[in-house]
Amino acid sequence: MSDLIRRDPRAEWIARNRLHPLHAAMQTAQSSWIGANGVIRKNPHAVGFIGPNGLKRIDRSGTQQGVTGKRQTTTQTVQLPLHVLEQPAFYIAVVPDLVGGRLSSHDKDLFGLAHTLAGSDGAVLAVAFGEHKESAFDTAGVDRLLHVEGPAFDGYAPEQRVLALSAVESQLAPRHWLLPDSRTGGGELGRRLAAKLGERPATRVWQVANGIASGRAGAGREDLIRQAPRLILAAVECAEPVSDSRHEVRPLALHEKVAHSLPRIEDLGAVAVDPALIPMAEAEFILSGGNGVKDWAHFHQAAAALGATEGASRVAVDDGFMGRERQVGASGIWVTARVYLAVGISGAIQHLQGIGACDKVIAINLDPTCDMIKRADLSVIGDSAAILQALIERVTAYRQGGARDAA
Repeated sequence: MSDLIRRDPRAEWIARNRLHPLHAAMQTAQSSWIGANGVIRKNPHAVGFIGPNGLKRIDRSGTQQGVTGKRQTTTQTVQLPLHVLEQPAFYIAVVPDLVGGRLSSHDKDLFGLAHTLAGSDGAVLAVAFGEHKESAFDTAGVDRLLHVEGPAFDGYAPEQRVLALSAVESQLAPRHWLLPDSRTGGGELGRRLAAKLGERPATRVWQVANGIASGRAGAGREDLIRQAPRLILAAVECAEPVSDSRHEVRPLALHEKVAHSLPRIEDLGAVAVDPALIPMAEAEFILSGGNGVKDWAHFHQAAAALGATEGASRVAVDDGFMGRERQVGASGIWVTARVYLAVGISGAIQHLQGIGACDKVIAINLDPTCDMIKRADLSVIGDSAAILQALIERVTAYRQGGARDAA
């Protein structure tokens, strides 16, 4: 047998002719595969197809050649490698905010930093207070989970939580404590814990490398560089979130019961706030309208019914439908909402940059190929007015039902 590679001119001609019945069978290039670490790898040279004139074309709609009709969608379940640590040499303790009972992007950044500090010998310990709805601690990089429950830890209870963290300090003596330097509880809790432990914390930390912590100061105009202390209050994007491994999330428990203290602060519950008065950068739920919104009065009604803060694309602002302070995007305001509902927004690159830190993006649009639909976690293709009206009716019925149950 000869080792020379023989060419088949007829097979090459069929591969170039997308109208030939055997064209699909000749497309043998592998477009994606799972690497050794469980991450999907893509072959950029395999994206697209050979047109009838022999030129390579890129199929941006997702439809591969040889398939007709609806767009084909393939779902691949990637099993990331499991990281198991039986006997950790030390702990890196993380106290996430868990706003709404789920990990925020800020929390995930914090776990990424903890994973870096832990290395191969340390374990990342997450301390969660009260009830939570999070089920993805494993992919966030958590090796051990300490869940502290009880009525004393629900709501705003910083004094009682500091006592619980002091018990964790006595039992495990973590090498580092990491808390988010946020307005949603982490910043205050971290400073209270620092006073309790007698530590001098590093605040607004945006980077920890080679034992050096860099924190913002002077209204963000300069950095404070110091040796990384035991207690770090980290800012948003302090590190890349964990994305290439799963972790065991083995439960831990406190050996001793947490002492109960008489609270000097009484939690009166959440206070209702007009969503229109919430600054865009701090809003948790944003209903944003674009060029596809034709009835803005109906849009405002939907925002009021959903309890959402209103936003807009640059086109809607330039047309005078919204004020400049409501413009979302790189040329407007960068938002970090947990839910961003985009109505009639095509998704210009500047707008997509502005919503890059949002946890969940929902898009309502008539164009299934627009960039906002590709970016969204959930897409609804249809008339925005009809969909918003349906949302208003469902929310109204739900609230009325709840009022009747309470009565």
